[in-house]
Amino acid sequence: MRCWAPYALVGGDAPRVEWGVLLEIADGRFHTVRPGVAAPPDAARLDGLAVPGLANAHSHAFHRALRGRTHVGGGTFWTWRKQMYALAERLNPESYYRLARAVYGEMVLAGITSVGEFHYLHHDIGGIRYDDPNEMGLALVAAARDAGLRITLLDTCYLAGGFGKPLEGVQLRFGDVDADGWAVRAEALLAQLTDRPGVDPYRVRIGAAVHSVRGVPAEALSVVAGWSRRFHAPLHVHLSEQRAENDACQATHGVSPTRLLAEHGVLGELTTAVHATHLSVPDIELLGSTTTGVCLCPTTEQDLADGIGLGRALADAGSPLSLGSDGHSVIDLFTEARAVEMHERLRTETRGHFSAAELWTTATATGHASLGWASTGVIETGARADLVTLDLDGVHLAGIEPAAAIFAATAGDVRDVIIEGRPVVRDRTHLTLGDPAALMREAIEELRR
Repeated sequence: MRCWAPYALVGGDAPRVEWGVLLEIADGRFHTVRPGVAAPPDAARLDGLAVPGLANAHSHAFHRALRGRTHVGGGTFWTWRKQMYALAERLNPESYYRLARAVYGEMVLAGITSVGEFHYLHHDIGGIRYDDPNEMGLALVAAARDAGLRITLLDTCYLAGGFGKPLEGVQLRFGDVDADGWAVRAEALLAQLTDRPGVDPYRVRIGAAVHSVRGVPAEALSVVAGWSRRFHAPLHVHLSEQRAENDACQATHGVSPTRLLAEHGVLGELTTAVHATHLSVPDIELLGSTTTGVCLCPTTEQDLADGIGLGRALADAGSPLSLGSDGHSVIDLFTEARAVEMHERLRTETRGHFSAAELWTTATATGHASLGWASTGVIETGARADLVTLDLDGVHLAGIEPAAAIFAATAGDVRDVIIEGRPVVRDRTHLTLGDPAALMREAIEELRR
């Protein structure tokens, strides 16, 4: 494949916008990235600004069915969770596949080329195992395959309903009795995907997740961390999303959630802490000193009234930042990236905390890295050839400096998406799903019957 873009965001460590960029792709990777040339007559033209594929590092696909349905009355994260649990009761492998396929289709249309699915809905009602204990996870893998994007399935260990509390009700669908049971099932999933027909191992990763310190007893944390190190797999964990979690952890263990994770070997380069909203200075220093990544999910944190994240302090401490759309109140990584800067402005009443290059990197390269996809999310020789074009001719982005597009673009400005050299979206049309909006309506209506 040989193409040319009038503008492209190129380079890894400090991405920059160059004009007249010739891109040659072979075997799904960039073979040539040459800026400053006129359009060759034999090259396909990518109109607008070409940027690397975006990485959605934290997704709960089934939460998309709650969009616009949880805003009547007041409440907190904990009252919202009741509605989420009610939805979780209705899903089966077939309906989960149909919903996730539409959600992942929406992601691709928004320029997302890799997703990290934080998957804990493992079993049937009452915790009864399906004939294949990984049937729900395999439904997600199939949905990502059919939508055309990569997936890192973060198989989640979830064993408790709170500190010292058993799982109950719908939570029984999440549990595996103990951490060793979780590890056996997760390893079986790895083995299944190695030889499963129709599964491309270059587009599927299996990672691990600790749901939270309230959902995984302290003695089980090291089992999950050890599994991650054994398979060199990404490890994600919800961390300090709510002050109540911090208070309960302190009361039970005498330390913060961050310190508890450190004591049991969970922190490190393979690990990404999700949210990390309510941290002390020692917590921030501990995450940074261990090079533990942090995935911020600003629109979900806004939607659930969680609080404002600590992006600048965490980045300065040494934590690579990534982004997630989490509960999918919107699926728009440009909005998530912008909110990282805007939250700092609200906190400090000053502007200019993150450069455009830093926000681009957060939305692309570090997000892919947190999901185990090396050499992805950059436009440079040897990297996976993911490209997203933004429409600079439409009224929304007309007249802007292309280098500043991260401060104005939205998912609706995505025109084309190429994943490893293969067109998936052309002129805002998904090439294999047909009408993802119709698929979404049908999937959600089925769950509401």
